[in-house]
Amino acid sequence: MHNLGQQDHHSSTRQRSTLKELHGGHPGISRMKSLARGLLWWPCLDRDIENTVKQCSSCQQCQAAPPAAPMQPWTWPTRPWSRLHIDFAGPIAGKMFLVVIDAHSKWIEVFPMTTATSLTTIQQLRRLFSQFGLPETIVSDNGTQFSSAEFQEFCRLNGIHHIRVSPYHPSSNGLAERAVKIFKQGLKKQTEGTVGDQIARILFQYRNTPHTTTGMIPAELLMGRRLRSRLDCLNPALKNEFERSKSDKVLITTSEQKHVILLRGRKCI
Repeated sequence: MHNLGQQDHHSSTRQRSTLKELHGGHPGISRMKSLARGLLWWPCLDRDIENTVKQCSSCQQCQAAPPAAPMQPWTWPTRPWSRLHIDFAGPIAGKMFLVVIDAHSKWIEVFPMTTATSLTTIQQLRRLFSQFGLPETIVSDNGTQFSSAEFQEFCRLNGIHHIRVSPYHPSSNGLAERAVKIFKQGLKKQTEGTVGDQIARILFQYRNTPHTTTGMIPAELLMGRRLRSRLDCLNPALKNEFERSKSDKVLITTSEQKHVILLRGRKCI
């Protein structure tokens, strides 16, 4: 863990720049603290994080209202990418956005679409499945993109069980609703770059921050590793530890090789 706690002009400047980096994707207080945990520390870090979020005008304007009713609970899958929840967000800036979330890892994918038809939805999902494989189950609402014969045939041919929630209980697909909410709130807080750039920043920050439900980083649960970010530059101890570990392995290997050479040169009794 990197300590920035010494109080001088340079450390104060570094703390402000570090807080700015931690808040790059406009995470809330809890997510920001989770992101900082294990990477860095200084006295009153929690207070500084809380003040950073409270003083961010974008975050204050996009504060979430309390949920109207509890969401329908789903069983947590034991394997990643086994059950996906999907929904559409938009229209935003003339586009619809297909939002996909993995129920196990909470990994989110977002696809901007000019037209949200069954065909274009299938095309985006086919591209997604080429990267991560086919899920066992897809959960969606009863939108025309998902209830069409084409989408049903796509699921059947790929061995995917498609569950459509009741139109009278849309909150049954609460996981997808939360993913849409995360995406839309993140987009409102972004002010620079193209929509594609903004989506990339939102997803990168989200995927590398411990999730409030699992306590784990989505990237770790899905891919088995954290995504390298600029925050890793603040913690050179990890790199030094890796280099030291690699050096130890080289020494052990060299020693073992010498031992093998000695054994080969030994005369038989």
